[in-house]
Amino acid sequence: MKELAWEIGETSHAMRRFYDRRVAELGITRAQWRVLAVLAHHPGMKQVELADRLDVEPISACRIIDRLAEAGLVERQRDPADRRAWRLSLTAKAQPIHARLAELAEAMSLEAFAGLSDDQLAQMRDALARIRKNIVDHQELRQVTA
Repeated sequence: MKELAWEIGETSHAMRRFYDRRVAELGITRAQWRVLAVLAHHPGMKQVELADRLDVEPISACRIIDRLAEAGLVERQRDPADRRAWRLSLTAKAQPIHARLAELAEAMSLEAFAGLSDDQLAQMRDALARIRKNIVDHQELRQVTA
């Protein structure tokens, strides 16, 4: 069983390297890409929520956002309900970059999953979802019993 977990981890690592090399051509890091993708789907997210979603420390998220803001791709707006908090959104300048990243992700996915049938991909998706659910359920059980 541990070999399967190893294979999943190695595959994830290989995919990250594959994506990193391709997005580097656009002058974007994987961390920046993730921020752009999350904000495209969740505009107005608080900076601290973004850090939590990315599973990074708030200061790390802040640095990434600083770079994206300097490039004119992300804007911060004060949260009207909490003056200490920032709400984040993509700028108009970020829209074509996000669209290009989405196209690139689709093309890379087609390359990475070449030779797998729709049924195999659906089974893989279901199996990975089940693994994530098992992990979450186990973590929640441990928190209740702790």
